[in-house]
Amino acid sequence: MSPADRTAASREQTRLRLDRANGKVFGVCSGLAQYMNVDPLIVRLVFVAGTLLGFGSFILIYLAIALLAE
Repeated sequence: MSPADRTAASREQTRLRLDRANGKVFGVCSGLAQYMNVDPLIVRLVFVAGTLLGFGSFILIYLAIALLAE
């Protein structure tokens, strides 16, 4: 594998992608969990807690990720 191929492969692995197959609404939490190598339930709980404690600001973050991510 050439250095250019390795760079392209590593860049492809580090991109945030929505995981619509395993996701609940848009696949944002599942995609973030896959990106960070954690359990999707943990990411979902963080979003729920952030939404409740942050006066709904995490809903805007969630929607922005859903619109911007592939």
